[in-house]
Amino acid sequence: MKFTDMLRQAQQAHDSMLCVGLDPEPARLPGAWRGDAARIFDFCAAIVDATRDLACAFKPQIAYFAASGAEAQLERLVVHIHRVAPGVPVILDAKRGDIGATAEQYAREAFERYRADALTLSPFMGFDSIEPYLRHADKGLILLCRTSNPGGSDLQAQRLASGERLFEHIARLAAGPWNAGGQLGLVVGATYPQEIARVRALAPTLPLLIPGIGAQGGDAEATVRAGWRADAPIIVSSSRAILYASAGGDFAEVGRRVAQTTRQQLNAARGVN
Repeated sequence: MKFTDMLRQAQQAHDSMLCVGLDPEPARLPGAWRGDAARIFDFCAAIVDATRDLACAFKPQIAYFAASGAEAQLERLVVHIHRVAPGVPVILDAKRGDIGATAEQYAREAFERYRADALTLSPFMGFDSIEPYLRHADKGLILLCRTSNPGGSDLQAQRLASGERLFEHIARLAAGPWNAGGQLGLVVGATYPQEIARVRALAPTLPLLIPGIGAQGGDAEATVRAGWRADAPIIVSSSRAILYASAGGDFAEVGRRVAQTTRQQLNAARGVN
């Protein structure tokens, strides 16, 4: 099944726009697991189990696994997600950005080794940095467009000779000539709701992955009002607020409650109770 179809079905089945980010830091693991990188899988799997009926997607960030030598645990985790939450897509957050044979290897890593359903990419080397991934026809490719960090303006907000800002040009390409197979989405940060709205206007049907709510300061209501349309999915990611809601043995239970509250806030912003 194509990523976009999986995403829409998961959103409908779970009445959810919430993506649970999986960014495990050994130093922040609960209780006796604290500092033990060997328990990364156990921690993330418990969060998945607790939120599997609340999420429209799960988003493991590869750096948190690789930095701890936990790539094998990431492989196990994706298998676990597909088993306990069938139909909920896994977005591997890696932000790859290379070309040619190297990009082909990154695509194999994401889609064959880790068996992700979608991958975040940096498009700043142009279409050459997208094309090798497009050969995996059922996979989603989510391009950095207008990111939530303050320094994103250094490049993304700059005006081109055409008068467009760079992030607007990326949105237009992703919604048009780059997206012949219907595989593309865009990353737009929750800290810039006006620019979410601008990207949505330029890319009216593309999935938007929106990080930055919760710990990063983005407003859930403003985010949904800017980006959500009935025929245009948004994937609103929350990581730390859910993962580290409790430092005790009840971390999964408390994380579930935070996820429930976040889902309700997102739904309320689009008029769904």
